[in-house]
Amino acid sequence: MRALRIRGGAKALPAAWGELIRRRGKLILMAGALDGRVVVIIGGTAGLGLSAAEASIGAGAQIVAVGREDESIAVARAKLKSAAHVLAADATDPQTAQRAVELAMREFGRFDALYHVAGGSGRRMGDGPLHEITDEGWRKTIDLNASSMFYSNRAAVRQFLSRKTPGSVLNLSSVLAYSPSPRHFATHAYAAAKATAIGLTTTCAAYYAPHGIRFNLLAPGLVDTPMARRAAEDEAIRRYITTKQPLDGGRIGRPEDLDAAVVFFLSDQSRFITGQILAIDGGWSVTEGRADP
Repeated sequence: MRALRIRGGAKALPAAWGELIRRRGKLILMAGALDGRVVVIIGGTAGLGLSAAEASIGAGAQIVAVGREDESIAVARAKLKSAAHVLAADATDPQTAQRAVELAMREFGRFDALYHVAGGSGRRMGDGPLHEITDEGWRKTIDLNASSMFYSNRAAVRQFLSRKTPGSVLNLSSVLAYSPSPRHFATHAYAAAKATAIGLTTTCAAYYAPHGIRFNLLAPGLVDTPMARRAAEDEAIRRYITTKQPLDGGRIGRPEDLDAAVVFFLSDQSRFITGQILAIDGGWSVTEGRADP
């Protein structure tokens, strides 16, 4: 990626995106878009969530990051340091998101935005093509991806309403919710759960807009995260991605590809935007792709 050079400094950039600079090899928003804001990130200790937490802190936020794996929690605490409180908990527990919001209020004195990232593949739990999905695979995949999002969104809205404050809720879906790729990605419970995220986001956006509570959603393509390791290490899928996600030379996404959008939607720079679905997919949803490029 080429270094960004700006004539006239930060004021020369659109206010909605702020100043983008390169630091330690990563792109970080530094315009103070989240100055004084407190953000809860459910699933914020690894992959997309950890990258978003680092970017949000770089933009001025204080963070409550929720994760459940001991190793990722230790890494997050080391990286995020005093700008974050890391909560070890399971996002599928109905009380976890409420605890995270309460922690934000107790430690930072406010709560401004929620980013729900938690979720993952149910392949090992019994997800797959419809005729092969087990009852347990369906329940666990839906709980992991859809129920956990319901719990976090509900906790956020209850807090905003109780304090009569505006707020931003950002959810994470997947292009597989509306742009299937059956040859390599036939996990139908996962796709159904991610489609649920779209329905929850848009209907809540409509209902809560009069209260100043905004709901938006990101839909990434294949991103190199721990959840996507099976696909990222499969040579046939890697070849497929060169034509299915043709942007930037045809590659698997990186967690930081989403960071600018995360900061934008969590901040007041998007104060006039709600109910939107933004695909950050390298061209996946508009490209046919070829099995053998």
